[in-house]
Amino acid sequence: MTEDSDGMHRRGASPGVYRIDPSATTVRFTTRAVFGLLPVQGSFTVDNGRILITEDIGDSAVDVVIRAASFESGNPQRDEHVRSMDYLDAAVHPEIVFRSRDVKRSAEGASVQGSLTVRGVTRPTVLTLGPVITDDQCLRAQAATSIDRYAFGLTKAKGMTGRHLGITLEVIAFLIGA
Repeated sequence: MTEDSDGMHRRGASPGVYRIDPSATTVRFTTRAVFGLLPVQGSFTVDNGRILITEDIGDSAVDVVIRAASFESGNPQRDEHVRSMDYLDAAVHPEIVFRSRDVKRSAEGASVQGSLTVRGVTRPTVLTLGPVITDDQCLRAQAATSIDRYAFGLTKAKGMTGRHLGITLEVIAFLIGA
């Protein structure tokens, strides 16, 4: 399959609603801890989501729900602390939600403009699209963004916990209707 320089498949995704497959989709993060000395990486799990592809790609939309309690970094003690009220407060705010109603193309590529809600705080967020590959009923996409946790009120352990998180997504979704 041929791709344009912005990562979008020339044929494009068929217009319609695509359901994100949580078992095949990954949300990974990277950050640094202990005054930037130690790399930390891990993942979240997508609970559910959908992608609406319209004839005018700019009107397309993305809605994704991630379970805050799915935070995993490979260190059980750190994972429980991040899920606690000090950070994500997953018991009170179980969902991390991304909603978009705008896709933009430029000479540099394509981006999804939206809002991210973490712990009840909503901030604008832009996902930079990587390759988007489609076949008859399946859409595969890659995207990336950077999140400043302070913007969401997550300011505990300044210095000991990284302020910025790099987020990468690998999404697989299946066409469910036109």
